[in-house]
Amino acid sequence: MISISELKTVLATPQKIVITTHHKPDGDAMGSSLGLYAYLIQKGHHVSVITPTDYPDFLHWLPNNSDVIIYTEAEEKSIELVNQADLIFCCDFNTLSRINELGEHIRQASGLKLMIDHHLEPEDFDDYRHWNINACAAAQLVYDFILNELNDGELINKDVATCLYTGIMTDSGSFRFPSATSAVYRIAADLIDLGAEHWRIHQLVYDNASENRLRFLGHCLSNKLEVIREFNTAIITVTAEELKSYNIATGDTEGIVNYALSINGIKLAAFIIERTDKVKLSLRSTGDFPANEICKKYFNGGGHRNAAGGASDKNLVDTIAEFKSILPEYKTQLLQ
Repeated sequence: MISISELKTVLATPQKIVITTHHKPDGDAMGSSLGLYAYLIQKGHHVSVITPTDYPDFLHWLPNNSDVIIYTEAEEKSIELVNQADLIFCCDFNTLSRINELGEHIRQASGLKLMIDHHLEPEDFDDYRHWNINACAAAQLVYDFILNELNDGELINKDVATCLYTGIMTDSGSFRFPSATSAVYRIAADLIDLGAEHWRIHQLVYDNASENRLRFLGHCLSNKLEVIREFNTAIITVTAEELKSYNIATGDTEGIVNYALSINGIKLAAFIIERTDKVKLSLRSTGDFPANEICKKYFNGGGHRNAAGGASDKNLVDTIAEFKSILPEYKTQLLQ
């Protein structure tokens, strides 16, 4: 690991920098990445943001979004930039498997790898780590990195503030999760003072749904929701055919699991969806229930205690059956 003083020395002169984030980036992934980008270009660095895949349309309004390179749409250019980079920032993920094929290119790259993340159990691939599992978002850590590690708070301009506020807002569930501490509210207030238009950001992220998404949401709640009161659990399942019939785009399934969790008395919610390669699971929980433990133990995944994800090589029917078979193991915790 290099020290912060060594990193400051490197960043004192223009560098070739790549910023990347996880597969199917969400608000925090893009907010932290583009917030860091907006800071670094002010320092005269040559910066590229590369995402492993596409991401929701409701994030395309973010400042400098037009500069983002999507790996699956520009493989050769992405690999060239990674190989030429002096520094590679990895935002909102801590294992290279989270960035698919791009991960091995970054592993082999000669540039310094810098991780900014808040997830459990980081892989040992980085040369510098700004990591805190108690942070509500990677964007919070980018803010801390700029302000307190690099002492460059004066460069948190409107673009930086807008991106970082977006990341914090989305990953904290609009400031309703336990991770939204008083310190997070103070950071949010600072970002508003620095130009983030909180009302506009909320509108662009949450009030910008397609008609297809709303109709699909209605279908999920009316026809695909199963409540298992015996275990205080709710499940929504979706087939690949249903995704196709509603013309679902990237980001359209975002947050649907939270509707299941919002049912009175429900402690664990699962959104189980049939994709082309695997069956994906998104779990949400309340209180101390360890959603991440289920994902790690049974579904090759992980995440935070109350928000986690995983995948299964089984078909949809068998994956649903496996998930239900796990619930008795956690009955005591689910009924507390």
